[in-house]
Amino acid sequence: MHRMKFLRAIGILLAVLVVLVGGVLAYGASVLVRSRPTLDGTLHLAGLSAPVQIARDASGVPTIDAANRADLARALGFLHGQERFFQMDLLRRDGAGELSGLVGPAALPVDRKLRLHRFRERVDQVLATQTPAQRAVVAAYTAGVNAGLAALGHTPWEYTLLRVSPLPWTEADTSLVAYAMYFDLQDSDATHQMMRAATQRLLGPAAAAFLLPHGTPHDAPLDGSVLPDVPVPASLAAGGAGQAGETPPEHGSNNFAVGGRLTVTGAAMVANDMHLGLNVPNIWYRARMRVAGGPDGPLDLVGVTLPGVPYLVVGSNTHVAWGFTDGYIESGDAVIVDPAPGAAGQYMTPDGPRPIQHFSEKLCPAHGACETLTVDETIWGPVVAHDGAGHAIVWAWTAHDPSAVNNDAIALLERATNVRQALDAAHRTGIPQQNMVVGDSAGHLAWTIIGQIPRRTGLDDEVPHSWADGTHGWHGYLRPDEVPEIVDPPDGRLWTANARVVGGDALEKLGDGGYAEGLRAERIRNDLRARDHFAEPDLLAIQTDDHAVVLADWQKLLLAAISAHAGDRKAAAMRGAVEGWGGYAAPDSVGYRLVHAFRALCIRTVFGGLMQKVSAEMGDDELQVPGRSAWPVQRLLTERPAALVPPPYKSWDEVTGAVLGKLEAAVDADPGGLAAFTWGQVNHTGIHHMLARFVPLLGLVTDPPDLPEAGDTVVPRVQVPGEGASERLVVSPGHEASALFEMPVGQSDNPLSPYYLAGQRDWQFGTPAPLLPGDAKWRLELK
Repeated sequence: MHRMKFLRAIGILLAVLVVLVGGVLAYGASVLVRSRPTLDGTLHLAGLSAPVQIARDASGVPTIDAANRADLARALGFLHGQERFFQMDLLRRDGAGELSGLVGPAALPVDRKLRLHRFRERVDQVLATQTPAQRAVVAAYTAGVNAGLAALGHTPWEYTLLRVSPLPWTEADTSLVAYAMYFDLQDSDATHQMMRAATQRLLGPAAAAFLLPHGTPHDAPLDGSVLPDVPVPASLAAGGAGQAGETPPEHGSNNFAVGGRLTVTGAAMVANDMHLGLNVPNIWYRARMRVAGGPDGPLDLVGVTLPGVPYLVVGSNTHVAWGFTDGYIESGDAVIVDPAPGAAGQYMTPDGPRPIQHFSEKLCPAHGACETLTVDETIWGPVVAHDGAGHAIVWAWTAHDPSAVNNDAIALLERATNVRQALDAAHRTGIPQQNMVVGDSAGHLAWTIIGQIPRRTGLDDEVPHSWADGTHGWHGYLRPDEVPEIVDPPDGRLWTANARVVGGDALEKLGDGGYAEGLRAERIRNDLRARDHFAEPDLLAIQTDDHAVVLADWQKLLLAAISAHAGDRKAAAMRGAVEGWGGYAAPDSVGYRLVHAFRALCIRTVFGGLMQKVSAEMGDDELQVPGRSAWPVQRLLTERPAALVPPPYKSWDEVTGAVLGKLEAAVDADPGGLAAFTWGQVNHTGIHHMLARFVPLLGLVTDPPDLPEAGDTVVPRVQVPGEGASERLVVSPGHEASALFEMPVGQSDNPLSPYYLAGQRDWQFGTPAPLLPGDAKWRLELK
């Protein structure tokens, strides 16, 4: 009897659970269905001057035909609001330091760091500087975003999971999206300069110059300049066993171009792949935007837009094509605050003492209690840190200037008809400073820095200084005619990959904000010089080049280490795979993974050991390794100076033996042993929806297949889990019909969209796909 009652109770409980789970799944499916965008038919969109036609192809890529630029912006805003509003919400909150207000208390540590810059308060200054034409475009875009959101049958599904409601889009939010990109692409807390200063003070100037070099033999600047060789220091003051972290993935990109005399089209040809964190949805939204006539036409733009912003970011207008890579110029400087003698709460400036301003910022997380953050601010910027001597450090940053998000000139870039006009537009544009490579339909090409460049005085040593007496500091910004440019180089080739681009006076103007080592730039340059005639697939092949020539020396170092430890059977077992490694970052290569892991472990062991005092002062248990610091480690392992063996080791053989031991332990930890120790095991797609990292099982619905990937950070085909090419573009202006484009995860963030994840396979395998949208599958008219 009791057994029957127990079984009946279990049956009832299971039935209830089935009903509950079924109800939850049904409700979730209903939310997804109702939050899909409208693809067909006719909708009313207030404020349009004339009807707008939107034709989407099978991949969801829209072609927007409007009567003028403002209508184009309104329609683009409508599409962004329908398909990407949650992404836009995250971006604006990131720019404002308000992420916790959406995702909860877990984001408070991020908000505390970002809110120091008080960008929401700075937006009012930005809006006040905008021209009437720019305000009209931003206002139309804003209205379109809110109309698109309102036209959904349900708020985007992410808000249901988070149990919050979306707030309307505002004109200020477009500027906050630009600020979010500053945070993503640049140093916001003086880490780069504080590390150099601490290294100089604790280890000596010679050690700092060697361990944190300004250049390496892999530099491949456009002007062919060479920086002086830095000698190995005789000794340095170091002690204690240290540990460095992995070299962080570079938020960078590749862009390169060839002149018209080298192309099948006769026009210049531009390639661009921007490397960023990869999520679902992708950061970019593809679009073709056209105005046929009138004062704003003809206009035919195709490429990628950034949800939250009404302009084309990268692409072509049939006359000019352009692409970006992160410039890594000196866009910020660390300022040591000198307290005013005998005046509490004041600091010294060239004009005498001034009081430090104190601002109270409210941080109010969703489903949590508010807290107050006090921000101390000077005329140069906010206090972001304190150095080892206890001095307050201010970060003077171009992002704090209202001109930093001046997008008005982007409209000029959209309308440029030749390289010269594009360069002039670049010098008036306020965005995070980028290497811009541009080519035109007449065959010309050029490079410059887009974004404002400070006129810096007494700051060439890249360490914090007091600006109190005026001998160090900024004195406005470079005039357009002072900004470095390279136009129509004699060999008809340009390339950038986040490394140093120029030397001499040009480098002095730009400064060094933490350039990448020239590994990718060197390889791209060599690939470009390997042929004299190019079609679009040839440039795509360079973008997807995974030949790791730069690791050949590390393969030799690993073989030498194996030979030096001949009695180590486990190390000896690796020899065959290392000798036959192939030299490519291929998913099935055991040898490549061994070489890559050996290099990473050597950098962690050597750099970490030598920099232990610096790590302790900066409060980092695992100090992040600047990209160029791999070269001095390679040099030390090659030259083996006895005075520079990192503690706690007594010889370089001990160092390589310890590294081999760590490598063997990694192999032993793999259930399949050495044969299964392939590069593809650790290098895979790793793309997830932003919420799938926190919501169990959500990734089964939202995420693309997590497949083994070719590529690495040291080859043009940049790919590590969750980081890589956010797009690949190859276009010759005026010949868009033969242009190529790839983008991961597609247009939509709704898993029930008919084109969800469209284009993922092309991106995954580097399959050439067209830039222009295909035949219309859905047609929507906005009236």
